[in-house]
Amino acid sequence: MDHIKGGYIAGTVSIVINSILFAAKMWVSILTGSLALAADAWHSLSDSLSSIIVVIAAKLSSKKADKEHPFGHGRWELIASLFIAVILGIIAYDFFRNSIEQFNSRELVSFGLPAIIVTIASIVIKELLAQYAFYIARKTGNSSVRADGWHHRSDALSSVVVLVGIIVAGQFWWIDSILGIIIALMLFYATFRILKDVITKLLGEEPSPELVKNITDEIMKLYHNDLKIHHFHIHDYISHKEITLHIRLKNSFTIVEGHKVANVIETIIKDKYDMDATIRIEPLDRV
Repeated sequence: MDHIKGGYIAGTVSIVINSILFAAKMWVSILTGSLALAADAWHSLSDSLSSIIVVIAAKLSSKKADKEHPFGHGRWELIASLFIAVILGIIAYDFFRNSIEQFNSRELVSFGLPAIIVTIASIVIKELLAQYAFYIARKTGNSSVRADGWHHRSDALSSVVVLVGIIVAGQFWWIDSILGIIIALMLFYATFRILKDVITKLLGEEPSPELVKNITDEIMKLYHNDLKIHHFHIHDYISHKEITLHIRLKNSFTIVEGHKVANVIETIIKDKYDMDATIRIEPLDRV
């Protein structure tokens, strides 16, 4: 399964299930007047909205490279992740503010059996959705599906908090307000995690020491002390990755010989690590 198909499948499943959960949670929140349940309901609906963005991003990122975008359209997935983070942040702020207002007004909320049933069902379903999204993300490398998985996980955790609150609600008048604040903080954390992942990819990543060592060892098996390798950089375009590096060759190498060495290294990196390589050749003994 490629990252495009993974985005379609994970997004579609999420849209359907989260829309059903939103309707169920909102119905119970209306029955009980609970702000925490309403926050949980909108959290589920935001999952549907973010999954729609995932599907759209999968479509856009599937476009081939063109004159205006020679490196392809894969980074639409990062843009989609940014939209998801913005949605989460807005929802978090809104419920944080409303929860404080409810606490100041000392509103009391009474929960019932429907709230318990819907909340337990939400916990189980959302964690299953999160695990499914993480599985698809691991298989395909789709960053927007991974962001959607964190969204599902945060929704499952917020439902756990709501369930605890429902159980002890009769003893504390302020529990619904506090639950709303806790859920809002969870949403803020999920926003932070998504933004951190996106910004890291946009700014560029340093290759891991393990990757550098593996590539270096593979090349040195062929050329031993005839060259030195340094200055590794990875450029992640989501639909594909490119790596740049410098090699130093003995001064006696001709241009043709150096070109052959570069071609061999590029082939090794493409075959073993599925990355396109760009190599700069330098003299081993600088004069």
